[in-house]
Amino acid sequence: MRLFGFLRERRWTPAVGYGLFVALLAAGYYYNVTFVQLGLLDLGTRLVGMTETQVSVWMAALALLTFGVAVATGVTMDRRGWSADLLVKLRLLFGVVALQTVLTAGAPAIRTVPAFGAWIVAASVALGVGIPASFGLTVDLVPVEDRGYVAAATTALAYFAANVYPLDWSIESFAAIMVAAMVPGALALGVLASGRVGPANRLLAGLADQHEEWGVGRFCRPRPVRTRSVAFWGPVALMFGVFFVDSLGFLRIVETPALVRGAWRSPDFADHLFLGVVHVLGALVAGVLYANFDRNWLFAWVFGLFSLTHLFYTTDVRVAAWFPGLASGGASPLNSAVYAVAVSFYTTLNFALWPDLSTPDTVGAHTALGVGLAGWVATFLSTAVALYFEAAEVTLLSHLNLVNALALLLFAGLVAAVYLRRLVAAAREASAG
Repeated sequence: MRLFGFLRERRWTPAVGYGLFVALLAAGYYYNVTFVQLGLLDLGTRLVGMTETQVSVWMAALALLTFGVAVATGVTMDRRGWSADLLVKLRLLFGVVALQTVLTAGAPAIRTVPAFGAWIVAASVALGVGIPASFGLTVDLVPVEDRGYVAAATTALAYFAANVYPLDWSIESFAAIMVAAMVPGALALGVLASGRVGPANRLLAGLADQHEEWGVGRFCRPRPVRTRSVAFWGPVALMFGVFFVDSLGFLRIVETPALVRGAWRSPDFADHLFLGVVHVLGALVAGVLYANFDRNWLFAWVFGLFSLTHLFYTTDVRVAAWFPGLASGGASPLNSAVYAVAVSFYTTLNFALWPDLSTPDTVGAHTALGVGLAGWVATFLSTAVALYFEAAEVTLLSHLNLVNALALLLFAGLVAAVYLRRLVAAAREASAG
């Protein structure tokens, strides 16, 4: 890693840049997987009084608005040159964190549907601006050689924290934790982005030009990846499939008490600590794989792991149905552990992939399209499908079998596509020779 070289040479400025990036991205991801995904459901159903279906409709609006704002912001950043301007990105992020702090502090007081809707619209603006502004920092702060490892560290930190704290999935708990962390974070970002504090200015001056050496992503060499190309939309389609499979399966698993009693909803802290450690180990392995292998093999690992974990879950469900006497009343810890590894794998890939498909001139639009479409919109669509299955009274076994089949199909399709591409390349070389 180049980071070790910076530390040996006592070049503290680039090393601080690594820490700044990991802290900002891990905090942002922790906010999304806890407060947004879990807290808003509790707010809408328990305090506002809506049904889960009604809350899901508002969450769909959140996803689509966030995607639209992200794309508009990313394209604007690229066209105005802001994607290559570290100070502008930090100022955008300061605005995002300041707005989110106010929204987060006020969320537990919401009691009506119109107020909930207004909160969703304002939160969408903050999230949409935050996607290209935060992911765009990669070109300034992380050299290409280290992006897999840095993405792994970000994933490990975010998921370890999300699994061990808080254990109470209520909007009040989430808001208290977030506000306590966001107020000092917003103040620090404000100082950094103000341009009026000497030490902060010297730090930014040392970081501002790093994109000239580090900005061109791993997959943009020797030629930049164009937005209107298979090289860009292929990974978008694969990541869309990853998020779709994950959400479609997890939404049903987390609503089945027998499958989460010893995992994500366990009253025992040791179970949460176990999952947090597994996430960390999974992220570290994914970082090593990303740095040393082609991205398609990491996608194949993700689909394979999702297939394996759903095979485990469906086996437990079948055993419980066929042999009630053998059923232990809960799923094996191995199921949730494999699931956690799969999630860490694709989250690491998601942090590193979009900047590596970009240059400083395209990182705004590419990260907005990649994260917004493959992440937010895919999650919204899979939520809608899961709600349809629930309304149609699709059984747990059938639901998980379908997710398993989809993961297997994507795994086999990807392996076949890689094999065919290599055959075509070999045939072209043979004909050219």
